Amino acid sequence: MGAPVNVREFEDLARERLDPVHYDYFASGAQDEVTVRANEAAFARLALVPRVLRGAGPPRLGVALLGGEASMPVLLAPTAFHRLAHPDGERATARAAAKAGVIMIAAMLSTVAIEEVAAEARKAAPDPVLWFQLYPQPDTAFMEAVVRRAESAGCRALVVTADSPALGRNERGDRNGFHDLPPGVRCENLREPGDPARTGHVRQVVLTPELSWDDLDRLRGITDLPIIVKGVLHPDDARLAVERGADAVIVSNHGGRQLDTAPASITRLPLVADAVAGRVPVLLDGGVRRGTDVVKALALGADAVAIGRPALWGLAAAGEDGVADVLGLLRRELDNALTLCGCATPGEAGRGLVQEGPC
Repeated sequence: MGAPVNVREFEDLARERLDPVHYDYFASGAQDEVTVRANEAAFARLALVPRVLRGAGPPRLGVALLGGEASMPVLLAPTAFHRLAHPDGERATARAAAKAGVIMIAAMLSTVAIEEVAAEARKAAPDPVLWFQLYPQPDTAFMEAVVRRAESAGCRALVVTADSPALGRNERGDRNGFHDLPPGVRCENLREPGDPARTGHVRQVVLTPELSWDDLDRLRGITDLPIIVKGVLHPDDARLAVERGADAVIVSNHGGRQLDTAPASITRLPLVADAVAGRVPVLLDGGVRRGTDVVKALALGADAVAIGRPALWGLAAAGEDGVADVLGLLRRELDNALTLCGCATPGEAGRGLVQEGPC
């Protein structure tokens, strides 16, 4: 196979190179994986209706999000266990994102410590933008210690995963007996505080059905960083998030890994965007595989999108270079799609560009 010409071809390369059990972990979703398939299929059911003779010139792709500058409205979503995809793990991902000028949301369940992720990003760019994804923990002292590590590493926002009061049922994982990381691979951000030599105990992340809006208040009490609520699908939750002080929301169904048969993210985006009414930025993840997908999300109310699995496929295929290639492909496709739609900037993509139903 030659060099991939689109994002999906990176998945084919990754499948060839990954341990089949690890490929299943990354590719799979909850139960029948209805939502995994729906995320991509929903984009295919939307058509773009271009404007012509606009004289827009070459698109300017850069965006500003929560005080940080990004070279395009595509972020790296938080994804766990990058060292299962490549020995460099999150180090390689961070370097690729920083070189591309793309915001990386570093995962709490990273196999590289946030301090090292940030250091690698700074090797690649003088002022990279990192956000940190957090599962709120019932142990307030431990949660605060993790937040302080993220702050000290230079992370500029906290992304609170709100859709995980319990772990989704992953039947591929059950079938493969994959319920723990291999020897030598750990969730480095879950080490006990005060263990700089990284020789001590690593905690298990705690998911609790007691997770509530009060946890957002608790978090606000210990940090001044912007707080982004990830996992919003219902417009009432979007309104509540803004009312409770969220600085942004991410429309997401966790890549189909939590509640199976939850609706595709893109189908909920207009409802959430209307509920937020421009008060805070709205982002989306789930199913983005093309530059045209990015334009559809922008048109339906997103300020930016985030990609998860595509970055992992690039990482598995070719390490840092693979992640960079995935981002480069999406950048070129986004530039092309905005040009063909007559848009000079991502912000010019409006709802009139999208038609529901078959193309």
